[in-house]
Amino acid sequence: MSKVIDCRGLSCPHPVIQTKQALEESDKVTTVVDNPVSRDNVARFGESQGCEVTIEAKEDAAYIHIVKKTAVEGESDRAPTTTPATGPLVLIIPHNQMGRGNEELGGILMRSFLHTLGEVSPLPQTVIFFNAGVKLTVEGSEVLGDLQTLEQQGINILVCGTCLDYFGLKEKIAVGQISNMYTIAETMLGAGRLVTV
Repeated sequence: MSKVIDCRGLSCPHPVIQTKQALEESDKVTTVVDNPVSRDNVARFGESQGCEVTIEAKEDAAYIHIVKKTAVEGESDRAPTTTPATGPLVLIIPHNQMGRGNEELGGILMRSFLHTLGEVSPLPQTVIFFNAGVKLTVEGSEVLGDLQTLEQQGINILVCGTCLDYFGLKEKIAVGQISNMYTIAETMLGAGRLVTV
């Protein structure tokens, strides 16, 4: 039986996240969206998962039908085509915005990225915040709830103490642990994969 999720009125990445969650529970999912960006993002996500994707355009919305290929063809899960790196995945966040250019847009992108991070795989083992990135870990941060959720999922959050001191924020840290450059350097150098946002 197909699971239908109505994502009309939701902006990305919410339709993709809800589609991912639905696919974890069902072999057939129909996601209903009301804008082309969400339609394309959900369709690409379904294809990236090896699913069969068809889009049905109706007057009120687009209906993206996603069917796991195992449900269609009886295929067994394919082996991964890449070999994962040995060692932990470490994520570096050196700024409170994502990308360069417009600061408001950079803030929106960072909030969206951190909100989505808990829904993707693989999860990083450690997230390191330094320079202006430490501003995301203190009281009043718009992403505090998302970071606390990541921490509850077992992700180690390291926050540069020198950076907190520089910005006068050490007493306001609300998530993660205050760290030092030795631990940060050791964690970065011991990573199997190091990703900077």
